[in-house]
Amino acid sequence: MSQPQIWHLGDACQSLVLLAENNELPQIVYWGAPLIGEYPAGAHRMDVTGGMLDRNPDLSICPEAARSFPGQAGLRARSQDGAILLPRFGFEGAEEGENTLTLSYRDGGLRYVATFGINPRTHVLTAQASVVSDRPIHLDWLAAPVFPAPQLADEMIDFSGRWIGEFRMQRHPWRAGIHARDNRTGRTGHEHFPAILLPGRGATNTGGEVWALHYGWSGGHGMVAEELPDGRRQIQFGHAPQTEHGAATAFQTAPLYAAYSPHGLNGCATAYQRHLRDEIVTWPHPERPRPVHYNCWEAIYFDHSLTALQDIATRAADLGAERFVLDDGWFGRRDDDTSSLGDWTIDPRKYPEGLGPLIDHVHGLGMTFGIWFEPEMVNPDSDIYRAHPDWALGPADQGLGRQQMVLDMSQPDVRAYLHGRIAAVLKAHDIDYIKWDHNRVLPYADAAQTRGTYALLDRLRADFPGVEIESCASGGGRIDFGIMARTQRVWLSDSNDALERLRIQHDAALFLPMAVTGSHVGPRHCHTSGRVIDIQMRAWVAAARHMGFEMDPRELTEDEAAVLRDVTAWWKVNRDWMRRADILRLESADPAVIAEQQLSEDGARFVVFAGRAESSEQILPRPLRLAQLDPEARYRITLRNRADAVGLSRGAPALKTGDLILTGQYLMGQGINLPWSFPLTMWVCEGEKL
Repeated sequence: MSQPQIWHLGDACQSLVLLAENNELPQIVYWGAPLIGEYPAGAHRMDVTGGMLDRNPDLSICPEAARSFPGQAGLRARSQDGAILLPRFGFEGAEEGENTLTLSYRDGGLRYVATFGINPRTHVLTAQASVVSDRPIHLDWLAAPVFPAPQLADEMIDFSGRWIGEFRMQRHPWRAGIHARDNRTGRTGHEHFPAILLPGRGATNTGGEVWALHYGWSGGHGMVAEELPDGRRQIQFGHAPQTEHGAATAFQTAPLYAAYSPHGLNGCATAYQRHLRDEIVTWPHPERPRPVHYNCWEAIYFDHSLTALQDIATRAADLGAERFVLDDGWFGRRDDDTSSLGDWTIDPRKYPEGLGPLIDHVHGLGMTFGIWFEPEMVNPDSDIYRAHPDWALGPADQGLGRQQMVLDMSQPDVRAYLHGRIAAVLKAHDIDYIKWDHNRVLPYADAAQTRGTYALLDRLRADFPGVEIESCASGGGRIDFGIMARTQRVWLSDSNDALERLRIQHDAALFLPMAVTGSHVGPRHCHTSGRVIDIQMRAWVAAARHMGFEMDPRELTEDEAAVLRDVTAWWKVNRDWMRRADILRLESADPAVIAEQQLSEDGARFVVFAGRAESSEQILPRPLRLAQLDPEARYRITLRNRADAVGLSRGAPALKTGDLILTGQYLMGQGINLPWSFPLTMWVCEGEKL
């Protein structure tokens, strides 16, 4: 037996050790807290007993069926004649750089390459796999480099969801066999955010070991979380199985982003927040503050009137808006959702002088201008579909979704047409923002569709580097680190219900920072839930992320407008430090309270948003513990909206009547006592280090 090969990637927060024997594929033998000293080469070996092979097959970075691996293989491929390929890869070479590692393996005409990197600033690991063949093959499944799951763990956490109900955390017990996901929608999906959290036993938001993985791909994913018969555990992520429809000589996974933390879910969350904000998103104007949005959709829908829009824009600017976004309905003959998608020319009935008069009015108010597109979609009732029915993905008699079909983005002619139409609008007008929507699933999952969309986005961004793009897919249907490499904002959910948003934002913060997470103040009567929610709650929920408005400002009372101006002014004062703050999910002793703490980059200030989602079981509010403060430091604590206290709050808790000065140790150990409040209300508590 040859000497084992060992590779080590690490930083101040973690170590990743790969070990290979007999020139075979390596396995990750250690992933966790920083190692002290060298990894002992034989420490990973486990015993064998009756009923087993004489040697445990390696749980390698691409488990091979041909080596008697008892679980799911990391590669499933066929030759062009349909014969199943069963490679046994052997070592070809390794390239080690500062914080990077590339490993190459070969079996005859088939080559496997795995790349790893670690970011010493954000402490996020990146892993990616590719396969190259000397002749075309069919690929059914290729996993990104496979990571082991912890043994001292009882459960895993992944995500489910639906339209207007995204990012729902699901806890599954570990047991023998497979927990699998196969997202066939062709986009990231409301249904299954491509990530898994692996908490060690006893881990919480604020404490304990947690391992996390996110697959940065926008086209539907597969995931396997498997406990082998011998007790070992593996996690595989890749493109949704069998979505590479043609034979090819090269295939590549998306990047897999891995994070480890000894500080609970928050440790992984802040690593992902920082990595997305600072290493993946490219900002057209990084020096500019994040602007307050106004989006006109829930004010007018398809009923566009220049006079009404100018009035709405004037009112939005008075409330504090800094960007006006013209939503669906400005093009073709778009009076409802049955026609004109794909015909990206300005509707002369609604805009006889073009968009110029509206844009000039918006600019005159000191706001910039954004516009809505849904480039990947087409209505059968459109000029472009009548001219090019062959451009639609799937059969002509397919079931429609929102009265629309999907354009085949793998076709160069389709991308060229869309680029030309979008570029014409951007060249003719001073537009700095696109809301890019995606309102139906694909007729079938196809990885080439996603690559085509990426190519169009990349070309537009190269041609218009000053334009910011928002990823919207009926709200949160396409949110992942792959699309965020090409966009700067996400529309987290089509629900503007502040109660729904409170929970969705809280759970999405496990991956998304404030800077990219759009959140708008919706109408008094929510169009998706039917609830009527007070303006204070609506405003403060929006102020916890990238703030905007999406109601008809003509409906506001004077009191409501005053509240909105006040909260917006507060957000503008605080947005720059909040943009770079860590969002920490707090452990609330009361399950009716959803609370988080946004802690500044230098630790000198914070804000706590504590939303009461429902009635509590107990009478009085339970103390709320804070997180990640300096235990020896003293902090001035201010209840920003103490004037919102209601008559049933009859006592005099200290924060209700004045500021408090408390140590970090007290705030983390005992916590703060907030006043009593009704459900559907939010307390906002500011802290400053003295």
